[in-house]
Amino acid sequence: MTNYSIYRISETIRVLLFITVTIIAFQVYPVTALMIVLLAILNDLPVITIAYDNVKFSNFPESWNMRQVLEIATFLGTIGVFSSFGMFLIGRDILHLSPLILQSFMYLKLSVAGHTVLLAARTKGHFWTVRPANILILAIISTQLTATLLTVYGILLPAMGWGLAAIVWGYTLALFLVTDFLKVAFYNRLERRG
Repeated sequence: MTNYSIYRISETIRVLLFITVTIIAFQVYPVTALMIVLLAILNDLPVITIAYDNVKFSNFPESWNMRQVLEIATFLGTIGVFSSFGMFLIGRDILHLSPLILQSFMYLKLSVAGHTVLLAARTKGHFWTVRPANILILAIISTQLTATLLTVYGILLPAMGWGLAAIVWGYTLALFLVTDFLKVAFYNRLERRG
């Protein structure tokens, strides 16, 4: 429950804050309504499989530390917002993508990053310290393959091709590794603080 709560709160911060600030600051819609619906649908399958995930459990009843849940979720969500703005500016100012292609570019980034947040949120240590359940890995692979194919080939969304998809994947996975190390350091800071 704690892992799910951290994921859900950070995901809400990451997606909603990025979309809202982008609309206000740049007067553009970074994703369409259909893309938001697709994000929600493709997020559901891996989220359902969290119930079957491998986690470290306590031998004693756990008590909710809502302050820590909110702090780590806000931390992960805020990193996600900044990484999304970085991707947006790369697409707009460096790659000079058209508005429609930029939306597909950002949709894929939000989709892939959502599942990297899920992997980061599931443990206090590095994401590899507890192997995810096979069903969770399968759900993430299948949904991200679907999201990638939708954007690459223009199924329901503007087609952006494999080159842009590779940029999104490379950027997102690199930032996932950085985020994971920052998360561990943040947890260590929280533990020292008591």
